[in-house]
Amino acid sequence: MAMKHVHLIISGKVQGVFFRAESKLMADRLGLGGWVKNVRSGDVEMYLCGSEIQVRKMVLWCQQGPARAKVEQVQEAWDCDLGFYASFEILE
Repeated sequence: MAMKHVHLIISGKVQGVFFRAESKLMADRLGLGGWVKNVRSGDVEMYLCGSEIQVRKMVLWCQQGPARAKVEQVQEAWDCDLGFYASFEILE
């Protein structure tokens, strides 16, 4: 199985709506590694690694986000290898 990597910048109303916590739950459910963090611009930054099917499912989820989020844009950079992560973490 080939490992896929994607780096995301998620814009809109994505901070203060449990985006990071819900991302962790979804990534754990899908068996993905990587991380998520808030950035000063008000966006959420995320890095995912896992099987292509699982990573694509997570990217689709990010386009909607949790119930209170209003995602306006998801910028995707595929095959951006920032390292291997066995689990998914919330970074401060």
